[in-house]
Amino acid sequence: MTDVTKTAPNSDKLAPEDFTDEELRGRMLLRDARAWREFHRRFDRLVYRCIHKVTGRFRRVVGEDDVQEIYAQFLLNLTARDMRKLRQFDPARGNKLGSWIGLLATNAAWDHLRSLSRRPQTTEIDAAHDLSCDDGDPYAAMADKERWELLNQALESFSKKDRTFVKLYFVEGLSPEEVAEVMDVSVKTVYSKKHKIRCRLEEAVASLAA
Repeated sequence: MTDVTKTAPNSDKLAPEDFTDEELRGRMLLRDARAWREFHRRFDRLVYRCIHKVTGRFRRVVGEDDVQEIYAQFLLNLTARDMRKLRQFDPARGNKLGSWIGLLATNAAWDHLRSLSRRPQTTEIDAAHDLSCDDGDPYAAMADKERWELLNQALESFSKKDRTFVKLYFVEGLSPEEVAEVMDVSVKTVYSKKHKIRCRLEEAVASLAA
């Protein structure tokens, strides 16, 4: 891997918006304030879009405060341990820096949701006067829970790469083109893998249910 901390000879003369992604990353690793401002200008919309793509399915439990908390955690993850996450990006694999940033933002959102699921639910005491049940059929909810448990059990036998595919395509709802870019495979491979994994999941879940 090349030494990303070395900037291009004339990069000091360039305006930040003219940096290539690799020049931008190299200067960020050097803690260049201009580069970090350019990073926010270039990628903040992408980061928020990835966060909302995950949290949008859980509007009943996730609010705008959570979105801001996820964004802050994403930045913390990016800068922690001498910017280890930023250093891990390898342009030699053919991926774009934006794809890597989007993946980190998506992972931060899912990590936040998992942390919420482990928190005890609380509410204001005054709200007890207005409590009402908006949930659907409890039996249907229980059936959904059982199906998810079976699905998680089935996924335990999958390879790490296949579990990543399931997360990106079936859980996060990324398009075949986005999945192909993140996993560094062809779109044709995504469609083929989708069919095979769906069949494997159906067989595994049916076997566990039996």
